[in-house]
Amino acid sequence: MQAIAFLLDAVASFFCTLFLLRFMMQAMRVSFAGQIGDFVVKLTNWAVKPLRSVIPGIGGYDWASLLAALAVQLALSGVLIGLAGPALNADGGTVALMVLWFAVRAVLRLAVYILIGALILQAVLSWINPYSPLAAPAYQLTRPILDPIRRILPTISGIDLSPLVAILLLQVALMFL
Repeated sequence: MQAIAFLLDAVASFFCTLFLLRFMMQAMRVSFAGQIGDFVVKLTNWAVKPLRSVIPGIGGYDWASLLAALAVQLALSGVLIGLAGPALNADGGTVALMVLWFAVRAVLRLAVYILIGALILQAVLSWINPYSPLAAPAYQLTRPILDPIRRILPTISGIDLSPLVAILLLQVALMFL
């Protein structure tokens, strides 16, 4: 059972991450023209395009991608809690709330992990290869987080500590999730 749960979690997390990345890239106006954008779009179109006919983008946000991420996590949470069902001794309403809570929590945690990964990628690429095709999307994805921190914490001797502060704050957010 543990192997099945692991495989289900890995596949669900992969697609949920792609849906969230698509939502975040659109929200932060990251170009989909590069390799990363093309990869994300091609692997998520199967779910996002049909959802867009029902859920339009409102306010510049791709709500269909966010709903797809939540749906994947709802399905995973439902299956995992269903596998543990006989041991729970809970009524249907409680189980439904557990499934919803676990799904929302998982989506929020994955969003934070995506941001942490983008911050680390941006920091490493700024040292190694600032002209990499991944540098621009990573910068665009992290700019809304780093700009407010940069206003408060200036560069010290040419070293930007804002990614470190952002990662620490995101780690604190993970502790609450």
